[in-house]
Amino acid sequence: MTERGTRDVTTPSEDIPTPSLRIQIGTHTLKARLETEKAPLTCQALGRILPLRAKLIQARWSGEAGWIPLGDVRLGIDSENHTSYPAPGEILLYPGGISEMEILVPYGATRFASKVGQLAGNHFATLLTSRATLAEIGRLILWEGALDVVIDLERPLANTDPFGSPAISSPDSLPNG
Repeated sequence: MTERGTRDVTTPSEDIPTPSLRIQIGTHTLKARLETEKAPLTCQALGRILPLRAKLIQARWSGEAGWIPLGDVRLGIDSENHTSYPAPGEILLYPGGISEMEILVPYGATRFASKVGQLAGNHFATLLTSRATLAEIGRLILWEGALDVVIDLERPLANTDPFGSPAISSPDSLPNG
């Protein structure tokens, strides 16, 4: 609770289990709150392909952001809770269409785009980390290159198969659909 008696929306209540992600980027382990109320279909679809093992690379057209290219894979979802201007830490999933499916991880000023123009991605998760940590990740991918990334559920989603899906290690191994 804040001094005025209202709850800080960036800090979930400890007594309510919030579905969340554990994201390992290089040597940094981060936690992200899943936006299950604003992007329920995106969260459920993503949950089916976790854990995801890939590379986070500097975005080519989006400014201060890293991206995880996922190729021609489709999860069968459309736009929901979409934006072209995510704040640092607001993770987007572009479900495909005029560009390939991808995950965008903004660490600074970002305008989501591809070589064919501006895109809007589904804001499905928000990193619960400092801007300094995001800036360090950005510095690493910009000046040192791609970083290994692993995204997995920390707290499960409701109605998710308890046995999970096989680990995804590259865009080529994602299910087509």
